[in-house]
Amino acid sequence: MKDTKKIKKEKFSLRSIVLMAILSAIAAVVMLFEIPVWFAPGFYEINLSEVIVLIGGFALGPLAAVIIEFLKVLINTLFNGTSTAFVGEAANFIIGCTFVLPAALIYRRIKTKKGALAALAAGTVSQVIFACIINYFILLPAYSFFYGMPVDAFIGQGAEKNSAVDSLVTLVLFATAPFNLLKGIVSSLIAFVIYKPLSKILHI
Repeated sequence: MKDTKKIKKEKFSLRSIVLMAILSAIAAVVMLFEIPVWFAPGFYEINLSEVIVLIGGFALGPLAAVIIEFLKVLINTLFNGTSTAFVGEAANFIIGCTFVLPAALIYRRIKTKKGALAALAAGTVSQVIFACIINYFILLPAYSFFYGMPVDAFIGQGAEKNSAVDSLVTLVLFATAPFNLLKGIVSSLIAFVIYKPLSKILHI
């Protein structure tokens, strides 16, 4: 009951709303800068916007993390539009939440360095698992439909990077999974290093 009240307070306080708006805008800008990876097709590019969302989640709670994630994707979509009938944007939001929500929930309970590491590790593992499921069942088939390309075309792009890729399953195992693992680790390390210095400002 106490936690529920705290979540509501965070949700409706003016300070929290302002901070969420600022962090969402920063995350949307950071989302524009994407880095290709050497082991996966070109449509897998890392952006570090989840670092900002993690900081917001650690400072303001899990509900704030979801709101920032949603606003980040919404702002990016408003400025850049969509080429997948919002399937890619929805997947981005869902996969992002599978990372930041578990991390923020755990850190809320254990606000120590060990707690933060455990939170970030759990978020990373969660993201890898759900990203594989969503890519296999929804995202890659949807991209195939909206771009008018057979799924085999994506598999072929994966095979160019890794000869072990020869099916949708191996594409997910050898491209989607390591991509999300790398993204989670890099985002976690950056968030872990910069959160404490920034938390002093966020909690003023």
